[in-house]
Amino acid sequence: MSAAAATVPAAARPVPHRGLITLSVMLASIMQALDNTIANVALPRIQGTLSATQDQMSWVLTSYIVAAAIMTPLAGWLAGRFGRRKIFLYSILGFTLASALCGLAQSLPQIVLARLAQGLAGAALIPMSQATLLDINPPERHGRAMTVWVMGVTIGPILGPALGGWLTEQYSWRWVFYINVPFGILSFLGVLTFIKETVRRAARFDFFGFASLALAVGSLQLLLDRGQSNDWFSSLETWIEAGVCAVSVYLFVIHLLTTRKAPFISPALFKDRNFLTGNLFIFLIGVVLFATLALLPPLLQNLLGYPVVLTGLVTAPRGIGTLIAMIIVGRLGSRIDGRYVMATGLTLTAASLWWMTNFYLQMDTNEIVWSGLLQGIGTGCVFAPLSTIAFST
Repeated sequence: MSAAAATVPAAARPVPHRGLITLSVMLASIMQALDNTIANVALPRIQGTLSATQDQMSWVLTSYIVAAAIMTPLAGWLAGRFGRRKIFLYSILGFTLASALCGLAQSLPQIVLARLAQGLAGAALIPMSQATLLDINPPERHGRAMTVWVMGVTIGPILGPALGGWLTEQYSWRWVFYINVPFGILSFLGVLTFIKETVRRAARFDFFGFASLALAVGSLQLLLDRGQSNDWFSSLETWIEAGVCAVSVYLFVIHLLTTRKAPFISPALFKDRNFLTGNLFIFLIGVVLFATLALLPPLLQNLLGYPVVLTGLVTAPRGIGTLIAMIIVGRLGSRIDGRYVMATGLTLTAASLWWMTNFYLQMDTNEIVWSGLLQGIGTGCVFAPLSTIAFST
C-alpha cells in the first residue's frame, strides 16, 4: 500500500464494484421482502389445489412469519461468528431452494414446512443487506444508500399483491414461489463474486437470552395470528400462548439486565436516543404498512368480489407512491431536515388511514387507488430518513 493510500480512512476509500454489490444485495432484499405479501392473493387458489380449510391455510403465512421473526435477532451473532459473506450466501441458497420446494408442494404439510424453511433462511437477508450497504458507502453517502435499501424493502411487499395476482392468473399459484429462483441465483452469484468476507468475532453465544426472546416473539406472533380464529381468550390455545409470551418476556428482560456476561442483545444499544426512537417509529410504520397489505386483498376478493388480477392492480399504486416519495427524498435529503420529512410522511399516512376508515362495500376502485397512493407517499417519506437518523449516532 502506498503512503498516500495509507493516509486515506478506510470508509473513504472507493469500494470496487460498489454498484454490482448494491444490485446483488438489493436482489436478495427485494426477494425476501416480496415474499411477505406475494402469497396473500394466491391463498384461495392454493387452498383449492391442496384441499385445505381456511383455518389450515393461515399456517402458510404464519409459519413463514414466525420463523423469520425468531431467526432475525440471530443474524448479527451468526455474521460475527462465521462471517457476513458466508451467512449471506447460505441464506440466499436456503431461501431459493425453499422457494422451489414451496412451488413443488403437493400437500399442506409440505408447503407449511417449505415456508418454515423460507422464513428461517430468509431472516438474515434484510439485516445483512443493510449492513453491507452501510459498509461499502462512506458516511456522507449513507442517506442515499438507505434510500436505495428502503426502496427495495418497502416496494417489495407493496408490489407483492400485484405481481402475485398476475402470476396466479396467467400461470399458476406455484409461480408465486418459482419467481424467486432466478433472482436468488443472480443474487447468490453476485455476492459470491463481488463481496469480500468480513472480520470474524469470537463472541460467546447467549443461549438463554436467545431462547427466551425466540419463545416470546414466536408465541406472540401465534397469539396475534390465530387469536381471531380461536375467538381470542375463549380458547385454551390463546391462554397458553399469552402465558408463554409473558413469562418469556419477563425472563428475557431480567436476564438482559442482570447477566454479567455478554447478553444476546446489548442494552447499551438502547441508550442511543436516535436508535431507540428509530426502532419505535419503524415498529409503528411497519404495523401500518403490513397490516394494510394483509387486510386489503381478503377485503377486495372475499367481500367486494374482485378477481385476483384486479386486486393486484388496485393495490399497486401504493408502490408507485412509495417510489415517487423515495426519489424526491433521495434528491432533497441533504437539503431538508429529515425530521420535517418524517413529520410530513406521518401526516400523509394518518390521512390515508382516516380515508380507509370510510371504506364501504359499494365503493369503486378510486377509493382504494387514491388512498393507497397517499399512503405509499407517506410511508416513503418516513422510511428513508428514519433509517438514516437511526444509525447516524
